Amino acid sequence: MAEGERQSPSDSSEDIPPATQNFIIPKKEIHTVPDMGKWKRSQAIEKLVALLNTLDRWIDETPPVDQPSRFGNKAYRTWYAKLDEEAENLVATVVPTHLAAAVPEVAVYLKEAVGNSTRIDYGTGHEAAFAAFLCCLCKIGVLRVDDQIAIVFKVFNRYLEVMRKLQKTYRMEPAGSQGVWGLDDFQFLPFIWGSSQLIDHPYLEPRHFVDEKAVNENHKDYMFLECILFITEMKTGPFAEHSNQLWNISAVPSWSKVNQGLIRMYKAECLEKFPVIQHFKFGSLLPIHPVTSC
Repeated sequence: MAEGERQSPSDSSEDIPPATQNFIIPKKEIHTVPDMGKWKRSQAIEKLVALLNTLDRWIDETPPVDQPSRFGNKAYRTWYAKLDEEAENLVATVVPTHLAAAVPEVAVYLKEAVGNSTRIDYGTGHEAAFAAFLCCLCKIGVLRVDDQIAIVFKVFNRYLEVMRKLQKTYRMEPAGSQGVWGLDDFQFLPFIWGSSQLIDHPYLEPRHFVDEKAVNENHKDYMFLECILFITEMKTGPFAEHSNQLWNISAVPSWSKVNQGLIRMYKAECLEKFPVIQHFKFGSLLPIHPVTSC
């Protein structure tokens, strides 16, 4: 989805749930590898940013503790416990009162989106949970399809900022990282949306994202380059060694080809990987049931 590009609002009845919708607490449905077959088959924006600002403030109020281990600071568990306790109240600030019954279901995805408090790790499965959180808000009518530019470049971008602060403050481990052979230790979606934003850019080409000067001059305006900057801040050594996949992608001739390739990679490496999807939870808004054919 390129910046400045809008889709017309959908007329689908799926955008607004029926008045008789029975909301349920989402639960895990992917317990074994064969279960993967189930998976395959405005104002609200400002309120969401305010919600994320609250999570950011709680990080400041919960400094890391002294401990022998360098990674996985246990203060994260204190921070997470506060979110676990307040998640429904936070979601209630975004959801209108006539949709209050949806709050417990939607809040589960918010809690799933910030990492695991037992392992003190974070990865693409948690990122997917935040995308699911936003999707649920679209399904109940809090967000609209024509909010998509702001959803990505304002709300999701603020989410990324908070997650990066969590990762740095509490030295969170990457969940399911493939090391140098993975795209990134923590994120994937911002590379897809960020590459889309750069399609047909007048002078920035894929080869420029491994150019330190180009990244430093343009990262504030482009999500993809902000991701690259964060990687270079967190890792040492030659880029081609610590981020080999991205280094190879920089040789692709156009952003459209980069975008298409990343979408295929996301499907294969995230959506179709049992270790990622086994943790995803399903409810009435995002059900596990296969789509019925017309």
